[in-house]
Amino acid sequence: MKLISIVSPCYNEEDNIPELYRQITEQFEKLSKYNFELIFIDNSSTDQTVNIIKQIIHKDSRVKLIVNARNFGHIRSPFYGLLQANGDAVLLMVSDLQDPPNMIPQFISKWEEGFKIAVGVKNKSHESKLMFTIRKWGYHLISKISNIRLLKNFTGFGLYDKSIIEILRKIEDPYPYFRGLISEIGFDIAEISFVQPVRNKGKTKNNFYTLYDIGMLGITSHSKVPLRLAAMTGFGLSVLSFAMAIIYILLKLLYWHSFSMGIAPILIGLFFFSSVQLFFIGLLGEYIGAIHTQILKRPLVVERERMNF
Repeated sequence: MKLISIVSPCYNEEDNIPELYRQITEQFEKLSKYNFELIFIDNSSTDQTVNIIKQIIHKDSRVKLIVNARNFGHIRSPFYGLLQANGDAVLLMVSDLQDPPNMIPQFISKWEEGFKIAVGVKNKSHESKLMFTIRKWGYHLISKISNIRLLKNFTGFGLYDKSIIEILRKIEDPYPYFRGLISEIGFDIAEISFVQPVRNKGKTKNNFYTLYDIGMLGITSHSKVPLRLAAMTGFGLSVLSFAMAIIYILLKLLYWHSFSMGIAPILIGLFFFSSVQLFFIGLLGEYIGAIHTQILKRPLVVERERMNF
């Protein structure tokens, strides 16, 4: 029987873990040709999440647990969890039930058809319309400026053949942009649309900073467009400044006594060019920060404990 590994990152999800486990086991009762292992990787939760998972482990040997020494973030921890799986295929889904377990049969079906990657694409969502719109435009922007085709509205939810996991193990990236890596690998991807359900229990761990972090990581990992845009903008503004200087000189020479230079254009120009400089310096800083992270080569995750491996 083929083994399907399910990796579920979690942080303070005590209200959702039992229901997630119930729904996953329910799906595999229908999939009698497959065995499964459920790997929870906990990002140092401060509630009862770890204790609840340990209780489930005592009842079901198919459940496994990794507890991180601290909160290593929403990018490193899920990726590390994928690398610990040994199934013929590995399925990544979050623990808040916004990745529907009832899609597991669809993913496996696509995998059996020959696709090494089958992912869920959330074209609709029951979450806040404002947040969904911001995310949608963010995906669109990153996809437009990327040097590879990135999947829009894709969060990582999907199934990956063990050969894909082996490729990921060879990539030494201490802060990986997983969504981009899947497209970078180059295999055909089966995309399955779904409507993301609303979170029923607990609080979302995503905020503006986490969304910004993911978006900027996608840009710095897969696009040089912002850097080239900075160079072109600098050249364009220098030409514009020179042209304005010539115009002002001619106007002053032609209307020496009536034309007043004024201080307003100077102030406006100063603040405009300063803001443009600060914007691109900050953008350049993001690229330098990404390089700095790569050079440090710190571990993805440090484990506090693991159970049932």
